[in-house]
Amino acid sequence: MKVLHWIIGLLLIVGGLNWGLAGLGYFLDMNLNVVNLLLGGMPVVEAIVYLLVGVAALAALVGVFACKHCCGKECKSEGDCKNEKGESCCE
Repeated sequence: MKVLHWIIGLLLIVGGLNWGLAGLGYFLDMNLNVVNLLLGGMPVVEAIVYLLVGVAALAALVGVFACKHCCGKECKSEGDCKNEKGESCCE
């Protein structure tokens, strides 16, 4: 599960930086969309990258709300909440 969280985080960082650069490029009248610059010749692959970033954002959003209260108490991290058997409730 930690690998999945790492991948989601990486995709969110890549997507956020790309959106920020694309917005900056708009004001500078330049194409600073890094995904487009790297994969512009492969529109299907470019679309897949955008789709993966969107799925990562949805997964992060669901994770924010899903892990708020685990086992009936506040959950700050996955290791904080354990059930009677010692298994994590936050997954």
